[in-house]
Amino acid sequence: MKVVVGSDHRGYEAKEQIKAIIAELDHECMDVGTDSSMPVDYPDMAYAAAMAVSRREADRAILSCATGLGMSIAANKIKGVRAALCHDELSAQISRDHNDSNVLCLSGDQIGGVLLRKIVEVWLNTDFSGGRHQRRVNKIKVIEEGGDPREMSNG
Repeated sequence: MKVVVGSDHRGYEAKEQIKAIIAELDHECMDVGTDSSMPVDYPDMAYAAAMAVSRREADRAILSCATGLGMSIAANKIKGVRAALCHDELSAQISRDHNDSNVLCLSGDQIGGVLLRKIVEVWLNTDFSGGRHQRRVNKIKVIEEGGDPREMSNG
């Protein structure tokens, strides 16, 4: 799996840890920055990573900023991206299993190294279950296209 990573200055240390985890799990990693703890604007890296996923240049992305909120908001503006802000293993697992998230957003300030590893491992190792959840993901795609998901059948 090819995973693109990105962070702002507040998520830089977490991003470096995430890169090591990705390598240990034998996935390919592409880093879109930043490359230091010097202040930068998180939307720049969120855009680069989310576009790589949207264009299918990467399978998934993992983003980190101070809270993960900014990265999540910015990444979710890109067509085809389902970014999930996760703070624990359960939210990471459900974001993949039920929502087919393709971008994981994490807090660089609020998550320690042990929990960070667990979240990343669970998220990378969980498959989308499909079934009734596929219908819901399809409705998200309808919203993305400017449509009303209530007009879709629930069957």
